[in-house]
Amino acid sequence: MIAMVESVFHTLCLLSVVFAMMLSLYRASQGPTVFDRILAVNAFGTKTVLVICLVSFMIGRRDFVDLALLYSLMNFIGMVAVLRFSKYGTFADT
Repeated sequence: MIAMVESVFHTLCLLSVVFAMMLSLYRASQGPTVFDRILAVNAFGTKTVLVICLVSFMIGRRDFVDLALLYSLMNFIGMVAVLRFSKYGTFADT
């Protein structure tokens, strides 16, 4: 009985995070400024890491957490690069 309740709870958590991801995508497409869109894409990346961790926990594959950590680092570096490009217009040092 407890395993079934945990399974339902994990599924509800996963569905709520996916719904939040859809809201982030909506914000990214309809944001009034570029920085609102960048923030929404960053939030989407963070929620993607959470989905990877939830799926990893649900199927019992703990090695997916390493992929989530890698994705979070790539998300951070990508956001720094996008913000630098949006401010200076180039990636080169000036």
